[in-house]
Amino acid sequence: MIFLSKFFHLLTPAKPGLPTDCLVFISAQCCIALFIGLFFTRFWLVSVLYATWWLLDWDTPSKGGRRIHCIRNSVIWRHMRNYFPVTLVKTTELDPSKNYVVGFHPHGVMVAGAFLNFCTEATGFSQLFPGLTPHMMMLTLWFRVPFFRDYLLSGGLVPSDKDTAAYVLRRWGGGNVLAIAVGGAQEALDARPGAFTLLLKNRKGFVRLAMEHGAPLVPVFSFGENELFDQVDNPKGSWLRRMQHRLQQIMGISLPLFHARGVFQYSFGLLPYRRPIFTVVGKPIKVEKKHNPSQEEVDRLHQMYIEELCKLFEEHKTKYNQHTWAT
Repeated sequence: MIFLSKFFHLLTPAKPGLPTDCLVFISAQCCIALFIGLFFTRFWLVSVLYATWWLLDWDTPSKGGRRIHCIRNSVIWRHMRNYFPVTLVKTTELDPSKNYVVGFHPHGVMVAGAFLNFCTEATGFSQLFPGLTPHMMMLTLWFRVPFFRDYLLSGGLVPSDKDTAAYVLRRWGGGNVLAIAVGGAQEALDARPGAFTLLLKNRKGFVRLAMEHGAPLVPVFSFGENELFDQVDNPKGSWLRRMQHRLQQIMGISLPLFHARGVFQYSFGLLPYRRPIFTVVGKPIKVEKKHNPSQEEVDRLHQMYIEELCKLFEEHKTKYNQHTWAT
């Protein structure tokens, strides 16, 4: 795993350059090429042994993962945090005897706030919320990529499927946080400075999940998440937007046409702008456990969640210089 850590640190620069979806896609392709390529070298045994390990370890992602604290605490994530910078803001205590479903908004182009706050210790999650273990959900596809899956697991990421979510939320004794970027990759196509467009109105699966397990819902709003990149205009109905949606349906990831700054100049490039991100964790919403909630009950709790998220935004928007959003 030390080798994997060094390998992926090369793929993940201290000053982030590519948005997460693109970086993940490139990293995954490199890992597949490495795995196959080793078969044609004198190091073929590495791939054989790894393939054996892979089969034996196949179910680990769906059973809460396997985090490695030295990777979560790596100095590279602190450099990444300081680049923007990113701050995790606590507004209330979270009882460590309970399991929680956290809704993260907005997705943004890079998901920098979600990654640094829930997949690393760069912003001090464990110090702010002692007794809680975060699990960030990610597209299941990436956990089928050799080598790369182990790196994802080391940060506390888990596949975004119902069985994995149920396993985390059923854990006895509580203390588990299941973080979900509710808007998903599709929301990234609307991420641009100056406004927030959240895909939330018809996203109710996370609410049903919380009800089935009696897990409190916690709204999280990441101010500044959409300020990191400019994006080529892609209004709904345009040929570009249709093509992006089509690619998303095929590949499972969104491919926004982004740009920001360069290494030595600020007019154009692929590095994100150095703009602060404040990820504000709201108050938990009490959820009554129901094994088979009706659609009316889900709709009611979903509306309550939207109201609490709006309230969180309104209470902090002036402090963090954000003024408009839409659902």
